[in-house]
Amino acid sequence: MKKTFKTFPLLVASAGIAMLLPAFAGNVKIIANQSVKADSISASELKSVFLEEKGSLSDGSRVEPVISRGGSAHEAFLKEYLGKSDSDLQTYYRSLVFTGKGSMPKAIASDSELAEYVSKTRGAIGYVSSETRTDGVKTLAVLGVENDGVRKLITRVEPVYPSALHDNHIGGTVRLKVTIAPNGSVEAAELVGGNPILGESAVAAVKRWVYAAGPAVTKTDVTIPFDPGR
Repeated sequence: MKKTFKTFPLLVASAGIAMLLPAFAGNVKIIANQSVKADSISASELKSVFLEEKGSLSDGSRVEPVISRGGSAHEAFLKEYLGKSDSDLQTYYRSLVFTGKGSMPKAIASDSELAEYVSKTRGAIGYVSSETRTDGVKTLAVLGVENDGVRKLITRVEPVYPSALHDNHIGGTVRLKVTIAPNGSVEAAELVGGNPILGESAVAAVKRWVYAAGPAVTKTDVTIPFDPGR
């Protein structure tokens, strides 16, 4: 029995690592060309870019939205960030073209082709499934704010990618619920979705983040990608 208890944690850890990767099949990571200076983007800003309400990010980087023609990443992106179905989005874009207020964005068939296009096109920003190799592009963290008033992130600490997962090409997107104190420090960071091992690393990093001061406590959703291809 003693031997069984000693080996049990290792067996659980090994099995857990093997089983965690498929759980990320529906997750999405936001990618951008290296010309984009930002390392993160707010959920509202991301929506505005893909609805062609704005053509640049808050840091001044010009961006060009690139969409997928279908697939799980496309459906997840529409649901999580745009709140539209594919048919609704196509109708929206056609109305922009008809009224002269915008144009149809570049649409690409596969995640790998989309990642390659973004890597070669200045200002391009798109989305792919979390398991897609994304060499040569930036992966942007998505920041979302629940309550009124966007708190500007002043100090960002990158999480440590656990070598055991990175070496085995296990990645994914971690979602955290972050509580920001009025003085800008992070009071709490709670894992609400994603690999628990990556989540532990993300929580440790986010607790060291510093935001601009505000009049009250702010609760924010933070999405952090772990890309084994980088």
